[in-house]
Amino acid sequence: MTLPRRTFLYLAAGAAAASCYMRFAPAQAYPSRPVRIMVGFAAGGPPDVLSRLMGQWLTERLGQQFIVEIRPGAGSNIATETVAHAMPDGHTLLLASAANAVNATLYDKLNFDFVRDIAPVAGLIRSPNLMVVNPTVPAKTVPEFIAYAKANPGKINMASSGNGTSPHVAGELFKLMTGIDMVHVPYRGGAPALTDLIAGQVHVYFTTVTNGIEYVRAGKLRALAVSAMARVDLLPDIPTVNEFVPGYEASGWFGIGAPRNTPAAIVQRLNKEINAGLADPKLKARLHDIGGTLLTGSSADFGALIAAETEKWGKVIRAANIKAQ
Repeated sequence: MTLPRRTFLYLAAGAAAASCYMRFAPAQAYPSRPVRIMVGFAAGGPPDVLSRLMGQWLTERLGQQFIVEIRPGAGSNIATETVAHAMPDGHTLLLASAANAVNATLYDKLNFDFVRDIAPVAGLIRSPNLMVVNPTVPAKTVPEFIAYAKANPGKINMASSGNGTSPHVAGELFKLMTGIDMVHVPYRGGAPALTDLIAGQVHVYFTTVTNGIEYVRAGKLRALAVSAMARVDLLPDIPTVNEFVPGYEASGWFGIGAPRNTPAAIVQRLNKEINAGLADPKLKARLHDIGGTLLTGSSADFGALIAAETEKWGKVIRAANIKAQ
């Protein structure tokens, strides 16, 4: 039976409206209850502070509480696995980080695939490392340090906050790109690494800017370079490693992820509100205080960053034969 044209158009319009509702209704109804942001790092550190700042912003914008849950352990893998296996309804989110990109290769067996199982929502900040040395090290610039290391192969101790951490892989990338030989000395966290660096037990450390800046200002450590592609506002007189080793970049980063198959409308709404937060002058100032440069952009932009970082650090981990401990 052939439907009258008017009836056909009516049904087509109804189907289009229903389709539109299915696409946009989840976002309009979202969030319907408190949202958990899973953080895989210890309380009180920059990841915790960052999550609470953005959680408070989203709470005010979306009318439901965004609650930070600290789930440290296994290099943030516990928190990531929780989100990877959560319902894809936008009510369980992940503070994704550079650690996730490293862990994808560092750990032989994970109960999730970070790139596959975590949907990128939005970037938050990028935070470079600061290459610092004990003042007894004669090098005052990156080229002088490279020359010193080549003249003393295997005699320079490079501290890190643990196997596979951002300072470790930053140092390994530096070794690979310069052809120098340094001995890796892993610590259980950044504080003991800095303590031994100041005491002269180790010679160089790729620490975070926020952890190292006060020791540099106090003259207890010497900063040679930052690991970003461009100089940072907090230390405008400190050059980048990239100025002497072209292409070198090793920054930590944070963003928000969700379980895969989270409705696109929810991802888009979160992305919009997060980017609005990154544009807010008060929130921008707070993020600047914790040493971050903003990572604005679409969810696709954040996804591209995740893919590139996972591939990059996978190559470094394999080349340096780094194993999880």
